[in-house]
Amino acid sequence: MFTDRKSRAKLLGSQYLDDVIQQFRQLKDHTEKGMMQVSDDDFIKLLHPDGNSIAVLVKHLAGNMRSRWSDFLVSDGEKADRDRDTEFEHTQVDTRRRLMEKWEEGWAILFNTLASLEPDDMNKTIYIRSEPHSVVRAINRQLIHYSTHSGQIIMLSKYWAGDKWNTLSIPKGDSAIFNKKMVEKRSATD
Repeated sequence: MFTDRKSRAKLLGSQYLDDVIQQFRQLKDHTEKGMMQVSDDDFIKLLHPDGNSIAVLVKHLAGNMRSRWSDFLVSDGEKADRDRDTEFEHTQVDTRRRLMEKWEEGWAILFNTLASLEPDDMNKTIYIRSEPHSVVRAINRQLIHYSTHSGQIIMLSKYWAGDKWNTLSIPKGDSAIFNKKMVEKRSATD
């Protein structure tokens, strides 16, 4: 087993980082599969005048990622040059292509930062808007935040795609078939 607490903590930190990277990758993948199903017009369309379009949510998430994950261990997660309020405004320059480039840049910063972290970093304290967070708490905070907005993007994508929507998970009514395949797959590897 483990000879000391430090070795165990290092292993748990490593396992946590591996898992959270996988969770963020899956979240990004699902969200993008949803967005690919909508037209450019639907990408910027509002469901409600006070709501957010897919474009605005992408813009906000990209801005948040750049701010939170740049210089993650050494500077406040709310960067001085971030103008959060403008992330919720759609402008003429906010083309789908440009917003998706910002989206990719944000995710690249996130994944590069997570890949650079060491298990020992989990005990460090960072700041977001001058509020102290453990590294684990800061990562979890962002995972929850991105999951919330990704869910909104997927819901809007599904709404705008309508009958053309391709499910991102197990289709309704197919759970038993899926479960049977998973059992068969597992039995074949045992």
